[in-house]
Amino acid sequence: MDLQNEKCVMVIDENLPLGIIANTAAIMGITLGKEMPEVVGANVTDQSGNEHLGIIEFPVPILKGSPEIIKAIREKLYQLDFQDLTVVDFSDLAQGCKTYDEFISKMGNVSESTLQYFGLAICGPKKKVNKLTGSMPLLR
Repeated sequence: MDLQNEKCVMVIDENLPLGIIANTAAIMGITLGKEMPEVVGANVTDQSGNEHLGIIEFPVPILKGSPEIIKAIREKLYQLDFQDLTVVDFSDLAQGCKTYDEFISKMGNVSESTLQYFGLAICGPKKKVNKLTGSMPLLR
């Protein structure tokens, strides 16, 4: 992976409560780590000799968007032009499930059009990621 030409961003619904924003980012980050283990650096040792687990080797800006913008981006990500991007989405349906089995069961019985996305994580060629999110403001 050429980290100079790759980019990863998260777009999160700016209207969500802070706890849900943090949870959305955490869940998408864990999934990205599973999907893209090569971007997680080696463990490091501090001056005291204590080990710290490796973290991602490049920044992941958190961008703010409305539910409508996030939905529109998610729809674009299904197009052939964007099939090479790594995409993690997190929805109201996922947030509302207590177990993964419940998530699997419920997801299999809903149309994508009914999902409300809380956030998207998008990684891949910088030009494509910028085409989708380049003008979006940071979530602060």
